[in-house]
Amino acid sequence: MDEKPTVRLGGMALQNGVLVHGPTAWGCAVRDEHGMLHVASGRKPRLAPAARARFPILRGPIALAEAFSLLPVVRRALPQARFPFERPAVVGSMIASGLAARALRRSGVSLGREAAAGALALVPAAMALRGPDLSAYHGAEHVSIGTYEAGGERAPKEHPRCGSQLVPPLLVSSLVANALVARVPAGARGPARVLATAAAVGAAVELHAWAARNPDDPLAQAVARPGFELQRRFSTSEPSEEQLEVADAARDACLALENAAA
Repeated sequence: MDEKPTVRLGGMALQNGVLVHGPTAWGCAVRDEHGMLHVASGRKPRLAPAARARFPILRGPIALAEAFSLLPVVRRALPQARFPFERPAVVGSMIASGLAARALRRSGVSLGREAAAGALALVPAAMALRGPDLSAYHGAEHVSIGTYEAGGERAPKEHPRCGSQLVPPLLVSSLVANALVARVPAGARGPARVLATAAAVGAAVELHAWAARNPDDPLAQAVARPGFELQRRFSTSEPSEEQLEVADAARDACLALENAAA
């Protein structure tokens, strides 16, 4: 009997579990405050597939929009799920970093101010990644998906397709985009910033995808190294067996739907 092809999976760590998604389906598993395991799965919303195929630079923004559109679907199916950005500290950092970035830009236009404003935009993500148990569930997500991709051999807690890998290229592309926006007349700067942000995300995603497809290329390794260090030192930690059980349950629920559709 022929083996089923490996399904390309992604994921997201929650405060109390793991969300795993494939090309067409998702699975989510969490532990509630009493230690009970809850699992749900379903089909993913798909946004603008034609635009994604025709314009590669739009893949990043569309994928980001799809990820956000999936979250309310997961919440309805699994109300016990606790997303990283629901913590008060993360909400507070979003408000504070937004106000600080706005104040920086109002104080004048310069490359340094744009770089600082771009860095401030990453503060909420950094706060979310350091939530209680979140880094361990992040590690569990990577171990579970990586072990599946390796045919059962236990994988490390760092994964080459992790969103953390996007942070360094996104910082660079955002800096370039904001520097270009700074040259636009003040009256047109708002729409220009929206377009530049979408282009920066798209460029970062394409560079990240290229690096993941070419792991032996020296330039790809240089692009990937900062993200791996970010994972190793900051955004992931070794999961417990109980946390791995949660991640595996999410992965298997997603794969069950993906394989059923194959």
